[in-house]
Amino acid sequence: MDGHKIAGRSAGSVVDAADPGRAAVPDAMSADAWAAAWSTSLQRPSTGFDPNWSEQGFTNQTLRQVVRLTAGGDRLRVRLSNVFGRTPLTVTRATVAASDGGTAIRADTFRSLTVDGEITFTIPVGAEVASDPVAFRSTPLDSIAVTMYSAASTGPATYHAQALATSFRATGDQCGDASGAVFGETSRSWYYLSGVDVAGGPARSPGIVVLGDSLTDGSFSTPDVNRRFPDMLAERLAAAGRPRAVLNHGIGGNRLTVDSAWLGDKAISRFHRDVLSQPGIGTVIVLLGINDIGISEAVDTAPLPTFEPYTVVSADDVIAAHRNLIREARYTGLRVVGATVLPAKPSPFVTARSEAKRAAINAWIRDSGEYDAVADLDAALRSPTDPQRLHSAYDSGDHLHLNDQGYRAMAEAIDLDALG
Repeated sequence: MDGHKIAGRSAGSVVDAADPGRAAVPDAMSADAWAAAWSTSLQRPSTGFDPNWSEQGFTNQTLRQVVRLTAGGDRLRVRLSNVFGRTPLTVTRATVAASDGGTAIRADTFRSLTVDGEITFTIPVGAEVASDPVAFRSTPLDSIAVTMYSAASTGPATYHAQALATSFRATGDQCGDASGAVFGETSRSWYYLSGVDVAGGPARSPGIVVLGDSLTDGSFSTPDVNRRFPDMLAERLAAAGRPRAVLNHGIGGNRLTVDSAWLGDKAISRFHRDVLSQPGIGTVIVLLGINDIGISEAVDTAPLPTFEPYTVVSADDVIAAHRNLIREARYTGLRVVGATVLPAKPSPFVTARSEAKRAAINAWIRDSGEYDAVADLDAALRSPTDPQRLHSAYDSGDHLHLNDQGYRAMAEAIDLDALG
């Protein structure tokens, strides 16, 4: 394969009899087709919510990052991205291995990664590459460690701000270090790593992308134990004997309609990169809108540089953006599920005006019939005594985000049959 070209979805091309212009999603994929088993949404280098290494980048340093796969196979490839880089990114060496917990790896699973047969490779500004395939047996919910060393300065790093997982850094080339004892620095972000794809093994059902904001990203969940909503949905599917890849494409603070240096490209802009380009998917769940309407209010109640620009967004604007995503998903053969917007009283996002917007958006999601299916998370997670508040058992404490129990309740509220 050409390491500098990333293939798009490859779930098969079957014509939908109801719409000959639209590819229907098959019930199962060929085992030989590439399927995304883990991926994340990428952001511009920035200060972010927590200290991170994105603005300074890396020089003569090794980065080890642990991720959990939600699909397995006999082969894998790793995708690395320089989409928001300012200079070409040279990776001197990169490896993959099964995680043995924390910084440690299982030495018997160690594999070198190459691109077009080369151990050292350069990723142009604005580009993403996939490694050459390596033989690597994995099963759903296995954790792997991707380790990469750059001898020269990388410049500012494309990253994902809120990983809710620990990444590790060490000086010099430490890719082969199995114990991980040399990795003395930590971060709660992911860098350059955009996806891990698998192939081989038994036939698999097309995967699911969850497109969202901090409630998808997992804000306030327990770090390093995979308690985000998409993680728990993947676990639930596996426990039900219906394993499917579930890909988390949430960004904390993200909006449908507004670009932000800190909070990511607006969802209607990143939809192609984060959803349509993921190989082997068949369904997308959309959980977005609270930040569009909430940040419109927070300019008066809790102004923060993080939220800039403070663009006022109407309910009609949010609905139009949802329709845009539905249209794009449908014409690329995806089943599209709409999730209702959760309550957030008494956070700074809530005023009488924002609640009226949320009610209008949720009524449209529930009743318009424009989504293939609806996940009514609002009904499942709101307080039984005050529908404008989260259930107290699910509230992280800021009245906007969930705790681990709340994220599990989100996963349990999804009708598995509605996912296709």
